Amino acid sequence: MAESICRSLRDGSIEGEHSPALTIKDSLQSHAGNHAFNYFLCSLAANVCAGKSQARGLVLVAFSQSPSFYLSFLKRKGMDASLLAKCLRILDCYSDPLGWKEKIRQSSGADKPAFTESGYVCRDVKDITKLLSSILELGKGFTEGRAYFAVAIDSVSTMIKHASLPSIAGFISNLRSHVQVSSMLWLLHADLHEPRSTAVFEYMSSIVASVEPMVEITDGQKGSDNLFWLGRGLQKGRFHVRFKRRNGRVKLFNEEFHIEYTGITFSTPSSENIVVSQTLLPKLQFNLQLSEKERADRSRVLLPFEHQGNGEPIQIYDGRRSLTQSNTDPNGLQQHALSIEMEAQRMQSEGEIHYIRDSDDEQPDSDEDPDDDLDI
Repeated sequence: MAESICRSLRDGSIEGEHSPALTIKDSLQSHAGNHAFNYFLCSLAANVCAGKSQARGLVLVAFSQSPSFYLSFLKRKGMDASLLAKCLRILDCYSDPLGWKEKIRQSSGADKPAFTESGYVCRDVKDITKLLSSILELGKGFTEGRAYFAVAIDSVSTMIKHASLPSIAGFISNLRSHVQVSSMLWLLHADLHEPRSTAVFEYMSSIVASVEPMVEITDGQKGSDNLFWLGRGLQKGRFHVRFKRRNGRVKLFNEEFHIEYTGITFSTPSSENIVVSQTLLPKLQFNLQLSEKERADRSRVLLPFEHQGNGEPIQIYDGRRSLTQSNTDPNGLQQHALSIEMEAQRMQSEGEIHYIRDSDDEQPDSDEDPDDDLDI
């Protein structure tokens, strides 16, 4: 499913609809979200530089890493530096997010501007409106005319520290609905926020990818064997993907990831990890499934009234005879039920209608009563 996500980000948006958006979630138990984000960022950047994507440029908003980190990372993946300079713009929100360094430089009387790794620096990440304007300005600078561009945010969790949730939600919504934004992706550390905050970002996303450990280790399960598997879980885990289609359908997919020296790789789930998950389940005092002997014993249990129709007389207590009388006269209930059925048949053959007037002043109805006054 990782390839499907890459294709969705590459193909971009359809005219008249919001652009596809990817949310990558991770937690403290499986902090592989950065590796997953870099994987999809590299794939999108490669498609943009090769001209295979709807977007002609990529705007990267760097909160958690410096611009030099991403430039060196993309170059190690084999991308040409000249193409990156043409198709990639990095908005530096990492070097001086609150403008403190600039204020110190100005207070010291230095006339030379501070050196920045990127030519585009945001010195006030609290101003979401200015941040949005900076991203749109960078996106419009790739080519002349109405050209599409993609947006990547390496940490919306850092944004939440400096701005309110409604303002960030409006910020992302404005980017998704912009006519020039082709696709978006961002990383979210889910365990740092309240569930309602995580739900907001999932609601605004067309694709939600969750990075989870192979087995969650609780405090009561910490032991030598479990710590061994927990150490392995830092390099391996489950990758859950939820696609929300335009027609309202939702598709769920599961994969496994493995972090290697060259990066993260995805594969189909293996049977080995299923056995590992079963062995690390907590020991319970009861079984969740029945054994073969328990199933056989349950099938031999005679339920109440289950013997009816097996050659024994059918006994139906209608509430009119006492239990002691029914016990002394076993055939009495059957005869009484038969007499009731015959009486009901006789009354049906002699159908009558009984009418009781409310008072003597009530005039009896007759066919002579004219119906001209009725609005039929």
